[in-house]
Amino acid sequence: MDLAFESLQVLLLSLCCLILVPSAAGWACRDTCGNLQVKYPFGTGPGCGDPRFQNSVSCVNQKLIFTTHSGSYPISSIDYSQTTIYLADPRMSSCASMTSSGSFGLDTTAPFKFKNDIFVLLNCSLSSCLYSPTNYMCDTGSSQICSALYSCPGVVGLGLQPYSSISSCCVYAPINLGSADEINLAKLECQSYTSIYSFGNDATDPTRWNYGIALKYSFNVGNSNFPTACVNCEQSKGVCGFTGRYNSFTCVCRNGVNTTTDCYGQEDYWNGAQSHRSAAFGLWIAGLVLAIASSFYF
Repeated sequence: MDLAFESLQVLLLSLCCLILVPSAAGWACRDTCGNLQVKYPFGTGPGCGDPRFQNSVSCVNQKLIFTTHSGSYPISSIDYSQTTIYLADPRMSSCASMTSSGSFGLDTTAPFKFKNDIFVLLNCSLSSCLYSPTNYMCDTGSSQICSALYSCPGVVGLGLQPYSSISSCCVYAPINLGSADEINLAKLECQSYTSIYSFGNDATDPTRWNYGIALKYSFNVGNSNFPTACVNCEQSKGVCGFTGRYNSFTCVCRNGVNTTTDCYGQEDYWNGAQSHRSAAFGLWIAGLVLAIASSFYF
């Protein structure tokens, strides 16, 4: 019985090792991150997507994150047809909730720029450089935006009362952000900011506005086969990536194989390999049963 028990232990350990072997260990690049589809030029990890976007967008704990020198921000959605990503800064104010915010800025070398965002600085000091007579930085033609925002119940989070004077509110156009495209609240002496990328169906109702930061991304196609090659790669259920000293294009397939073109034919190989593994596993189980029976019998 001792010999039979030891044999059973060895066989069961072998079974566990076989089951725990990953089915596609080499498929490091994924086409999703959480509930977001990830396509070129973005990637989910090292060697995925376009190398020019590697430092800006990453998949962390199944959340797609945009990183810049001012912090890291969740990406709420991506419109690939409009080459636009939408960020949700957790500390940014909205009509429903206003609180002290952090600053926001874009890295000068990153391939992103503001789309049509309307930035509004909230509860600013009247001594701020925003109101300098020689360099007034607020859009005086957009006072209705400040009036609408200051009618929101969320302003109490800034120590204000609804319908307070809008003198401490500034509609700050991206053209005034400077070469670094940055909102430095400490320097501007403002408590918070919000960004509106769409007024929805009612420009007078701040509860229906779309709050967040919309960024356009771009890439230089010159001397690069990434965009053209990626179309075929993604259509063949592959993921675009790069490899080697010169960041050469590679198409990462589900079976762990990297190709220089696409993954057509690789899916059949993967399914066939799976079938062979299933058959082999069935034979292994049969052998296991016979081995156990023999151990107990003898």
